[in-house]
Amino acid sequence: MFERRHLQILISRMTEPRRFIQLILGPRRVGKTTLANQLAQKLTIPTLFVSADTIAASDTIWLRQQWETARLKAKQETVGEILLIVDEIQKIDNWSETVKLLWDEDSRLGHNIKVILLGSSRMLLQRGLTESLAGRFEKTYMGHWSFSEMQSAFGWDANQYSWFGGYPGSAPLISDELRWKQYIQTSMIETSVSKDILMTTRRDKPALIKKLFELGCLYSGQIISYTKMLGQMQDAGNTTTLSHYLDLLNTAGLLAGIEKYAGTILRTRASGPKFQVLQP
Repeated sequence: MFERRHLQILISRMTEPRRFIQLILGPRRVGKTTLANQLAQKLTIPTLFVSADTIAASDTIWLRQQWETARLKAKQETVGEILLIVDEIQKIDNWSETVKLLWDEDSRLGHNIKVILLGSSRMLLQRGLTESLAGRFEKTYMGHWSFSEMQSAFGWDANQYSWFGGYPGSAPLISDELRWKQYIQTSMIETSVSKDILMTTRRDKPALIKKLFELGCLYSGQIISYTKMLGQMQDAGNTTTLSHYLDLLNTAGLLAGIEKYAGTILRTRASGPKFQVLQP
């Protein structure tokens, strides 16, 4: 099985004394869960892997129960330590406050529980990190796969990578391009827009976000002023709204707006963005 470079980084951190919570974040389907499973196989310390994927959003009790299970297992082990891995942590409301409470309690009582948190919604994760866990975590960002990774894992050439991008999950589908496009559209893009943006932040014009993403895909690599964008969209509001929605799409790993370089911030803000679709 192919191993990304992040694996060796985490192995090194997990063999150190307990210091920080490790947070692994990145777009959907880039191998975060696979990396956690590979890490568990490489380490000699016992591991407890749990997922919040099917847990009710308000169920912080579940998170406390998993933490208590890890504490009991750590006491039973001769090494006296355990690695707790929680996948899709952002799906639990107020997860950061609960993690902070339990982590600080372990530090105070001397419990040797190392923790790795995995998540795919950068907006929810960043909110929790800035509000509660300051100074208690290290962050590892897993982005789309590079050309060298796709070449090593699937034997792709430069033309295939430039067209199909860096999602490993879609690699077996490239022989049927129509099927590949449907997979990317329904399984990746729709899920990211619906769950990582529309369900995590209050948006007054959800259709506008999807329209902005479509426009960005059509004009990827080109510079378009916000004023011109307003003319191509119905009920677009103002340039501030478009700029904010473009930031949300960038945070979700879908579409970036690269600002023109200028000597002053005011001139930079006034310029139109250069659209850049993020892989694939």
